Amino acid sequence: MDGNRRWAEKKNLPGIVGHHAGVKSVDLITEACARAGVKALTLYTFSTENWKRPKEEVDLLLNLLRQNLRDKAEKLCANNIIFNVIGRIEEFPPKLKEEIEKAIETTSKNTGMVLTLALNYGGRREILDAVVKVCARSREEGFDISSLKEEDFAEYLYTGALPDPDLIIRTSGEKRLSNFLLWQAAYSEIYVTDTLWPDFNEKELEKAFNEYSERSRRFGK
Repeated sequence: MDGNRRWAEKKNLPGIVGHHAGVKSVDLITEACARAGVKALTLYTFSTENWKRPKEEVDLLLNLLRQNLRDKAEKLCANNIIFNVIGRIEEFPPKLKEEIEKAIETTSKNTGMVLTLALNYGGRREILDAVVKVCARSREEGFDISSLKEEDFAEYLYTGALPDPDLIIRTSGEKRLSNFLLWQAAYSEIYVTDTLWPDFNEKELEKAFNEYSERSRRFGK
């Protein structure tokens, strides 16, 4: 969800205003995807690299996330949306972890779209963590690593039972994966738009869906 800070800069506003505007786009796009019948929506919210930003900005981002989790859980329930998180949330402050766990519990009985926030997430770290789990199982159970299949390895990833993404949307003109779902994105279609995330609305989402629907997915066949 790129472009929050650039959106604010273009309007001569503080960066945090752009992040607040980005939250509104999250709400809009989440509900639009649920109405469209999307089964799983994953939003890259806070990466492992984001810790390198100025501490003041990181603190503002984490506080913004905590406040919105507190306010949005009931709304997710009203829309029958399941809340999910991938990433190393154990490294977050206790109060934020508490809000994450509350939102997961509050929406656990819903049956609609799965909304996943990638928090303190990095694709390379995810793969390494999965390798560590496989090795631990090998030591404890005498598991033969040479017999491991791709579909078996995928179960050790943060995403677990989530499907691989059909479509990855990059806003603000970025043309890279930026360490996002590196294993899962092997055959994902990628859609790039110059639109900044706070301006990405339902009309922009429809453009992405329409272009995706015209592509032929052969998966190497």
